[in-house]
Amino acid sequence: MKAILWTKYGPPNVLQLGDVEKPTPKENEVLIRIIASTVTAGDCETRSLDFPIFLSLPMRLWLGGRKPKENTIPGTELAGEIETMGKDVRGFKVGDQVFGVAGMAFGTNAEYICLPETPEDMQGGIAIKPTNMSYEEAATVPFGGRDALHFLRLAEIQGGEKILINGAGGSIGVFAVQLAKYFGAEVTAVDSGEKLKILREIGADYVIDYTKEDFTKSNQVYDIIFDIIGKISFSKSNKVLKKNGTYLLANPLSQMIRGLWVKMTSKRKVIMQTASGTVKDLIFLRKLIEAGELKTVIDRSYPLEEIVEAHKYVETGRKKGNLVIAVGDNNKPKV
Repeated sequence: MKAILWTKYGPPNVLQLGDVEKPTPKENEVLIRIIASTVTAGDCETRSLDFPIFLSLPMRLWLGGRKPKENTIPGTELAGEIETMGKDVRGFKVGDQVFGVAGMAFGTNAEYICLPETPEDMQGGIAIKPTNMSYEEAATVPFGGRDALHFLRLAEIQGGEKILINGAGGSIGVFAVQLAKYFGAEVTAVDSGEKLKILREIGADYVIDYTKEDFTKSNQVYDIIFDIIGKISFSKSNKVLKKNGTYLLANPLSQMIRGLWVKMTSKRKVIMQTASGTVKDLIFLRKLIEAGELKTVIDRSYPLEEIVEAHKYVETGRKKGNLVIAVGDNNKPKV
């Protein structure tokens, strides 16, 4: 099968299109023909191991010391169709259209992948994809949608609260805006350029262009500040966060030291952790999507063989919402 091979740590051109053996599912696994995958900022960070030394060392132990292990395939999100399965699988059947994540096993930038059937309350996993989404659209939901849901639930967001989302125009942010509105909050979205129009369209009550306005100098105060990109100091954000407010830091991998310091020195509720999600979360998001409460934003779609260009574009910081990798040719919902 065709797959992207991750040959070394470094810039986008370390990724190469190659051929590897098509996997065979174990007794509790399904074989998925991948039709769409994605490239996220997290994928780019992992590819280059652009982390502080205390994080890059454990990553190298997991992935490989000087270079990734042989036939390591990048990618974490997917949407596709179940082609076959092991004898112990009970919740799916051949032909099911699914979406989900491979997690730290990676492997979704390829034509096929084997993933285990997991209980609804366990992390990772796959679920039946939304009926009103194409495969390309569905592939963007598992990472950004579940991460946004995870953090908003940790903040115990309530109707009528005011939330500011910094970095709202990316994979997590576009879902965070919509989910915060679903939970009844007033949403202020911070980003720049063309992203601001999109953020208004998906429901943000207010938008702030960070290139023209510093939200930390405003007279407005918020119940929750959701800092997705982690580039604003807490001391500044603290000025516009209510005394009993909650500060969410969604990128702890690259901001771990700062996040720990903030947590130790602040009297406010500070939440910083690597997000996790369950199959039950995927099902919750699917129901919202099918009810018309949630939609995705796709900036660009690249074929699998143009993965290097896809990574380069994500690293420009201009990505609006999500970037999709089209692996198969069935990107329309079946009727």
